[in-house]
Amino acid sequence: MQTSSAFLATKLGLRYAPLMQITSSTNERIKHARRVREGREHELIFIEGLRLAEEAFNTGLTIEACFTVASEDARTLTLLSQLNDHDVPIYTTTAGILESLGDTVQTQGLILIAQKPQLSPEAFFKRGGRLFLALDRVQDPGNMGTLLRTAEAAGADGVLALGGSADVFSPKVLRSSMGSAFRLPVLQNVTPETLMALKTQHQLTLVAAAGDGEMKYTRYDWKQPTVLLLGNEGRGVAPDLMERCDTLLHIPMANGVESLNVATAGAVMLFEAARQRERV
Repeated sequence: MQTSSAFLATKLGLRYAPLMQITSSTNERIKHARRVREGREHELIFIEGLRLAEEAFNTGLTIEACFTVASEDARTLTLLSQLNDHDVPIYTTTAGILESLGDTVQTQGLILIAQKPQLSPEAFFKRGGRLFLALDRVQDPGNMGTLLRTAEAAGADGVLALGGSADVFSPKVLRSSMGSAFRLPVLQNVTPETLMALKTQHQLTLVAAAGDGEMKYTRYDWKQPTVLLLGNEGRGVAPDLMERCDTLLHIPMANGVESLNVATAGAVMLFEAARQRERV
């Protein structure tokens, strides 16, 4: 009976199998991957599932390792072949061990460990851009991932995550963003001082979403270079940052509705920006 590594080697057409078999959940490579999943290896990220793994590979992330089970799925075999061609170590294991490693309820059969993308402010603005999203202590991974995905869909040019925000590259945010975190330029752990310096340097208007904002969001001219600032789920934008904004925007709502979820408010404003920018 073939081992899973020999099975995959045969499927991939490899005469000499470079695939390595892991048979214990206490294997050092498995324990290292768990540390990555838990955010204890700060330079690395944990990517689970075929779709996210494909996005990571296609966007040029540096893949450090792949953990998988025997599979006859054509897309999985294609990705494994591509990883093998790029000399990525591929470790085959059992479904049980992979399930113990995974961050989801049911194993998705494929896990990658990759280097975390690192952008400098200079690289972030290298492509230029006229619409950016800034997030002040947005802590829920679902909200963070949704905002990243929405920002990309609305044509934003990048996201600045201030200190105290959820890690853009944590497993839960990656799943929620559906790969947007790989494709959209992101700066993490931005300080308020850095945000204001970048605003001045790149001649951007800083606007914040606020329930008592003086301007309706549809009246703002989104065609001008803008940073949209959204705040924490419970406390909103920090008062000292709010005071330094150029304009505060509000979304009119029916009586009795106090506020919108931050991801919903972000979607409303970002797509208004997209609507106006189509007219340029």
